Amino acid sequence: MIRYLKTFVTAAETASFSAAGARLGLTQSAVSAQIQRLEDDLGVALFERTGRAVSLSDDGRRLLAQAQGVIAGYQAMRGEAGARDAQATLAPIHVGAILTVQLGLLPGAVQRWTALGAMPHLNIVPGMSVQLLAQLDARELDLAVMIRPRIGVPADMKWLMLMREPYVAIAPKGTRGDVAHWAGSLPFVRYNRRSYGGDLVERYLKRHRLWVREGVELDEPEVILRMVRARLGWSIVPATLIGLPSHGNAADKPTRTGVQVLPLAGEPLTRELGVLARQSALKRAPVATLMQCLTEAAHSLG
Repeated sequence: MIRYLKTFVTAAETASFSAAGARLGLTQSAVSAQIQRLEDDLGVALFERTGRAVSLSDDGRRLLAQAQGVIAGYQAMRGEAGARDAQATLAPIHVGAILTVQLGLLPGAVQRWTALGAMPHLNIVPGMSVQLLAQLDARELDLAVMIRPRIGVPADMKWLMLMREPYVAIAPKGTRGDVAHWAGSLPFVRYNRRSYGGDLVERYLKRHRLWVREGVELDEPEVILRMVRARLGWSIVPATLIGLPSHGNAADKPTRTGVQVLPLAGEPLTRELGVLARQSALKRAPVATLMQCLTEAAHSLG
């Protein structure tokens, strides 16, 4: 109906349906049809028609100012909505990330992000995957780069897989023997069983009947790597994001990280890393762009 009001005001200003049509990009018959529809809706005649000439009726003159006010109010509403959209586009993006993602994946993604020019501020929030999921549920985060939840993806969120990260066994540099020997002779520096990634390790140990000597239990693979490098025991950790090779044998893999690396026997053990984002956040173009940057950074890691 706003369109019809604009046609009415233009016809009143030009005193001609054909001139109003030329200004609005409409045919004269289209202008006449819109005016007729508006008159039917309002229950009054807005114009007096004499041949091809038109002039405002008494009701038309009375309603013209109101029509102009309605149009102005609508344009103000559109301007306010546009301002809110622009503000939402520039609002900070709150990104949750597990520590290995912060160290191994985010630098490359943020480098791509900043190369795009003026973009919203990124607020990086650390945490375990289970904690980040809770913060997403509480709407404290727009998205989280984390391990895929075991409980499934909530209906109001979307999961984008970035990579599958293989696990390896690590021991202090120079340690001999196989994984079974390590399990029997060294303390086990455990990836926290309450985390999604640590639960995968626990299942692997049970499946392969590896009984370990319990040592310390930690949340983050990067910290576990440092503990093993300090000769506090052996461990099973995801490899890629902490700079470990994911294949080879003890003879040829004393790595530059100062640990010995062995592949795990049996079916490959991997964790799925990706982005869990709220559907409402994905409607913001900068969020979709950030997810693309994360995808490209993950692919570059091979």
